[in-house]
Amino acid sequence: METLGFLVDGFAGAITPTNLLFVFLGCLLGQIVGALPGLGPSAAMAILMPLTFGVPPTTAMIMLAGIMYGGMYGGTLTSVLINVPGEAASVMTAVDGYQLAKQGRAGAALSMAAISSFCGGVAAVTAVVFFTPIISNFALKFNAPEYFLLATMGITATASLGTGSALKALMVGAFGLIIAMIGTDPMSGINRLTFGSIELMDGIDFIPVAIGIFGIGEVLSSLEQRQNFVVLKTRLRDLWLTTQDWALCRMAIVRSGLVGFFVGAMPGTGPTIASLLAYTVQQRASKHPENFGKGALDGVSASEAANSAAAQGALIPMLALGIPGSQSTAVLLAALLILGIRPGPLLMSQQAHLVWTLLASMYIGNIMLLVMNLPLAPVWASILRIPYDYLMPGIIVISLVGTYATTLSLFTVALTIAFGIIGYLMIKFKLPRAPLVLAIVLAPLLESSLRQSLMLSSGSLAIFIQRPISAVLLLVVLTTLVLPIIRHLRERRKANSCEK
Repeated sequence: METLGFLVDGFAGAITPTNLLFVFLGCLLGQIVGALPGLGPSAAMAILMPLTFGVPPTTAMIMLAGIMYGGMYGGTLTSVLINVPGEAASVMTAVDGYQLAKQGRAGAALSMAAISSFCGGVAAVTAVVFFTPIISNFALKFNAPEYFLLATMGITATASLGTGSALKALMVGAFGLIIAMIGTDPMSGINRLTFGSIELMDGIDFIPVAIGIFGIGEVLSSLEQRQNFVVLKTRLRDLWLTTQDWALCRMAIVRSGLVGFFVGAMPGTGPTIASLLAYTVQQRASKHPENFGKGALDGVSASEAANSAAAQGALIPMLALGIPGSQSTAVLLAALLILGIRPGPLLMSQQAHLVWTLLASMYIGNIMLLVMNLPLAPVWASILRIPYDYLMPGIIVISLVGTYATTLSLFTVALTIAFGIIGYLMIKFKLPRAPLVLAIVLAPLLESSLRQSLMLSSGSLAIFIQRPISAVLLLVVLTTLVLPIIRHLRERRKANSCEK
């Protein structure tokens, strides 16, 4: 009952005219960004973060969160209409969505995707409302050793649970830690890795890194892979769903929403893995698995319910533990730090108004997105006809103006361009970018907690196994490091057996 009381107070804060306006703006921008191939929610959040400076922290977080989950809705449009996912989490939607569009059922695919996203999102927010306080209260027992291992787990879990090379992910994470060490040592006051540069004495801010890696890097990569898309038209009257469609998809929504939420709540996974796993689960559970890949409406439903639930379920580790669950929540975490608010177990008690207003706004935002997606689908589809030649230069200009506005320094602009090139090269060489961002965000907590732990133990590493909670966390960290090795050995054994 106490949780419901807090949520009611959150709705009282969320329905103020200013917050409602920023919920709408966030959802609208997320919808548009999600519909543009090559620019994901995390990139848009990083690019638009400077726009939130000067507004109250709660309002700023509401807008950024709206962009995050709004992007999950928008990515459906390109997947269904042009067979190009606007966001990586919509890849599985494109598999069946475009086939349905070619069969004249684009409207049904868009409608079911919007409704599935709404159901998955609302269910995930409800779970976040009730699970986050429980985890947060448990985490209040944490001290420096536990915080250090939590931060370590946030980086190693990305390598262990991701779909790419674990070694590459760990190398990128280590590179992120090196970047985070640039500047003045917070305890000794000694300059580290500044090479005599006055500008680097304050360290490298998160904003130029995020905008460069996600925003400019994506734009450069998209320009290189530019295509002339053929947009399939859809009409308002085509959006109606039949009773048979509902019967086919209702259990897919429930099943995939659960999969998406639990996968999203695990640090280092995210909506892309959730949608892939939910699609596979639904295919196995379906009475007609042969339809998957040829225009299965329940395949579209499964993918969309899962990616929306995962995007919002990733808020649990961020709000309760201060550990980002995905690229987008890493940007949200950085925004909190920029606003002078320290995420972690104390966030629920020290910033209760912000947390509960944010959660309440997500209910409102999901309703807004459902309203925008159903009747306005033909309007959103028209955005796809804007040539890349006009869109991409504008995005780069907005990115550089935004970074300049944060410090009024051309050095920051140069850093953004440099990290944009690094982001582009990472895409070219298929290096994961999430570990770099997570490492930069978690580095201050990692360093300060390690130093405090060693001071408490007079330099003894035994402190990490003497405390029960830290011993369990250490075991989890070691497991995340061992799992990729086991996975590699299994794949190697399987490859050898196939050759024989």
